Amino acid sequence: MIPWLDAHTPFPDVSEALTADAPGLLAAGADLSPRRLLAAYQRGIFPWFSEGQPILWWSTDPRMVLLTEHFRISDSLKKTLKKIEKSSRTDGRWQVRFDTAFEDVMRACAAPRRDGPGTWISEDIIEGYTGLHKLGYAHSSELWLDGELVGGAYGVSIGTMFYGESMFARVTDASKIALAYLVHFLRRHGVAMIDCQQETGHLASLGARPIPRSAFLEHVQKNIAAPQIIDWTPLPPYFSAA
Repeated sequence: MIPWLDAHTPFPDVSEALTADAPGLLAAGADLSPRRLLAAYQRGIFPWFSEGQPILWWSTDPRMVLLTEHFRISDSLKKTLKKIEKSSRTDGRWQVRFDTAFEDVMRACAAPRRDGPGTWISEDIIEGYTGLHKLGYAHSSELWLDGELVGGAYGVSIGTMFYGESMFARVTDASKIALAYLVHFLRRHGVAMIDCQQETGHLASLGARPIPRSAFLEHVQKNIAAPQIIDWTPLPPYFSAA
């Protein structure tokens, strides 16, 4: 059994999350208001649920994270990044932008995939995170080709802690390119860890790894309190070629 939250019920301690059947499941209910979402992320909790389910809140153990200094870029992707950086300074066909089409990135992430149905990103999720974006807590990294949005990623930023949410690609490697710019940008601004929430082979191939929830929460508490004023202007990710 897990607790049911109403609009005013605080989250239970993450130590109460299930360890069997649905490991990491902590609570259900409440809403997806910016206030509730901020309270969740500040405690290392995130929402994840399918259509027809109530809002489900999770705190997984272990937690999948990407240390920004361990982000892996293949040789082929390095060449692509150099091409995009050159284009952004010359013909402008390729451009990387931050925060110019946040909701569009979310809707692209929610769209059906070639290898399956759409994601869990519902209209309520889009509304909640768009509210966070308007408050300056959620951001998008965007890849544009000839004026068309072809790839992107988005997540939540509190202090020097970043929580990755989802990515999409409409051309080859577009999501990896958007992520490479985002990772390099965050690293330059003192963000050491990106929360990836759940373990996947794709994330592991990019350098992510699971860590104990206790270590994750210790990092969160230290970094959400860090004063941080960030100019969200993308930087070319040449650090990987050094």
